[in-house]
Amino acid sequence: MTWLLLGLGLVLVIEGLALALAPSRIEQLLAFFAALSPERRRSLGLAAIATGVLLVWTARQISGSP
Repeated sequence: MTWLLLGLGLVLVIEGLALALAPSRIEQLLAFFAALSPERRRSLGLAAIATGVLLVWTARQISGSP
């Protein structure tokens, strides 16, 4: 549960920084994603999930957590 809270907190910090420091870039990024086909957005989402799982697995292996 601690890892989940830590991960959620880090996501919120990063998202908040992006919104606070570059709000116009966020609008451009959202327009870019809106222009993509749903299949392409789904593929990007699945790739992001796979990358996130790999990063969490790697971090746990390095720290020695079960």
